[in-house]
Amino acid sequence: MTASPAFSPEFAPATRPPDELNASATVPATILIVDDEPIVLNALKFTLEREGFHIVAVTSPLKALSILQERDFAVIISDQRMPEMMGLDFLIESRRIRPKSSRILITAVLALPTIVDAINKGEIFRFVAKPWLREELVATVRNAVQRHELVTHNDALQAETQRLNHQLREANEALQARVGDLEKQRQRLDAANHELAASYENSLELCRRILTTYDPILGGQAKTLVEFATQMSTSDTFNDDERHALRTAAWLCDLGLIGMPREMMRAFRTKPDQLTERERGMLHGHPIYGQTLAALVDSRADVGEVIRAHHERYDGRGYPDGLAGEAIPWAARCLAVAVAFVESGLSKTAAIDSILSRSGNDFDPEAVRLFLKVSNLVQLPKQVREIMLNELEPGMVLANGIYSPHGLLLIGEGQALSPGTIAKIRNHNQVTPISQRLLVYL
Repeated sequence: MTASPAFSPEFAPATRPPDELNASATVPATILIVDDEPIVLNALKFTLEREGFHIVAVTSPLKALSILQERDFAVIISDQRMPEMMGLDFLIESRRIRPKSSRILITAVLALPTIVDAINKGEIFRFVAKPWLREELVATVRNAVQRHELVTHNDALQAETQRLNHQLREANEALQARVGDLEKQRQRLDAANHELAASYENSLELCRRILTTYDPILGGQAKTLVEFATQMSTSDTFNDDERHALRTAAWLCDLGLIGMPREMMRAFRTKPDQLTERERGMLHGHPIYGQTLAALVDSRADVGEVIRAHHERYDGRGYPDGLAGEAIPWAARCLAVAVAFVESGLSKTAAIDSILSRSGNDFDPEAVRLFLKVSNLVQLPKQVREIMLNELEPGMVLANGIYSPHGLLLIGEGQALSPGTIAKIRNHNQVTPISQRLLVYL
């Protein structure tokens, strides 16, 4: 260099405060200093080492560039006027090698436009004028270190963000591929379920045709039973399993009659009182046989239970197990009413009258009310509709009186129902079932 800096007392050793010692307890930043004058170089090195920085000091900018090829520095400090290379040129070259490092130019000759241009272009972080003040130099270096830490941290965050974005893209692509695979599986399952459902319906129809071949009357009755069962299953009194069991049992409930002597079947329809005890026992066993045969078509236990119980009676006088009341599956109680109507051989009006007369004894009154409500077999006045016991609501007006089984009037026609009245009706039904129809005005 052509001129030496003026040194002031700030370069003299001093005792560092305890808080500064604690602040430097972390890993010190590494700083590269380049100056062709050893005295200046040592002064800079001594000053910054006192602040806790790790210093690498060289007098040759070319050697400094070689060092930069091998290791990184938080801050690079260079004098401007050096014989091998001007400081600004050195810092520009160092930027190419270590772009994240903060670069500080120290100069005694202030070419302000050149330095401002270098700062604006990012070639240097700050410049320090000779002679420098210790506090200004230290503050500038600390800011340069912080800038390097921020740049490094920001680059690390960007790299991590890019890595995570890449992983996210890969995950999204994998997810899309998985969704596509699942959609294809769903389509295959839908197709398989459709084929299975069609096969199941074909199996039910095949059973009905076998039944028709054995006895055309039974085949026709099965078709009618399925229609009634489908209508009843629309009620919200059934869950999905009960709906399936009711409809399937309507198809298969008479399978147990296949193989019975045709003469006995004719006698059962025309002269049931003349059947022998043995013949009666065979007929009473057909729900059990039907349960066994139906399991070959549908293995669900509730289907077989409904078939087995569809000839049980509400008062316990049915067969084959003598079940009574709610011990009989709800779907079987409903199917029993439809079977009685279909097998009665009576006119529609006579068959309905027969069912109503047996409500509360042979049949669950609520099942009777459901059958009459959904089957549309009875024409009601336009302003009247039939309901079930569990559908009673406050404000409804009765279109007929409600009587006990012994003929005692409980609620008169035209009376509006209150919550208390409905509770009394339901409590009475728990003790003595109300067997009559329930009609209300719209």
